[in-house]
Amino acid sequence: MSVLVFGKTGQVATELQHLGKVTALGRDQADLSDPAACAEAIRAAAPGAVINAAAYTAVDKAEEEEALATTINGAAPTAMAQACAALDIPFVQISTDYVFDGSGSDPWQPNDPVAPLGAYGRSKLASEDGIRASGARAVILRTSWVFSAHGNNFVKTMLRLSETRDALKVVDDQIGGPTPARDIASACLTISKALIAGQGGGTYHYAGTPATSWECFARETFALAGRQVTVTGIPTTDYPTPAQRPLNSRLDCSSLTRDFGISPPDWKAALAETIIELRS
Repeated sequence: MSVLVFGKTGQVATELQHLGKVTALGRDQADLSDPAACAEAIRAAAPGAVINAAAYTAVDKAEEEEALATTINGAAPTAMAQACAALDIPFVQISTDYVFDGSGSDPWQPNDPVAPLGAYGRSKLASEDGIRASGARAVILRTSWVFSAHGNNFVKTMLRLSETRDALKVVDDQIGGPTPARDIASACLTISKALIAGQGGGTYHYAGTPATSWECFARETFALAGRQVTVTGIPTTDYPTPAQRPLNSRLDCSSLTRDFGISPPDWKAALAETIIELRS
């Protein structure tokens, strides 16, 4: 199975390169700010499947750069999907819990109404709409709270802060599922194989279990890393940011398990492995 991956240094893209023989395109080979170039890269490679693991992920900065975020997160994946549709190539797009407004406490279903709170969520939703309209044989995989030993993420930020601080305040009213990048990469490859074999597409959710808060996620990180840090939970209102975060990022992953046999990952076990990898 030949797989073309957009993205090279991001968390999921890095794990995809570790897991299988894929062709990963960095920004110098396929700049997502140029959607037409991305489509041309697909036509030139004519792969068995395409996975888009690249994105504009600066959630707060997107409030100031929404046009750029929408080009990278919306127009580029749409152009990829259109190219894939024309060549009948399966396409997998990684999306986000930020397409929801974070209300309530029930896990979000894939077909629940979307209502992004900010520019980042709107930009990712633009890709979802474009991919569905393209007619491509595609899977949109929404995920949340991605972490790994690579790139920028909450785990690495907490460990960095713990090097100089023995007490931290962490938001405790945002609830979601931390998701290991390695498991997302594995899920994308499994889905790609299924699409190549003729299985249908759609929108699915994939997030770590059990649901937790950022505060508890931080506590578990410090415990596994052996860091003596006092963590105090605070409400989101005490930690204002340019972009509003969803309070409820729980995702129902049952349809992904039913259709592809992919179960939600245990984030605590994956976090322990990530800590070990960071130490080495």
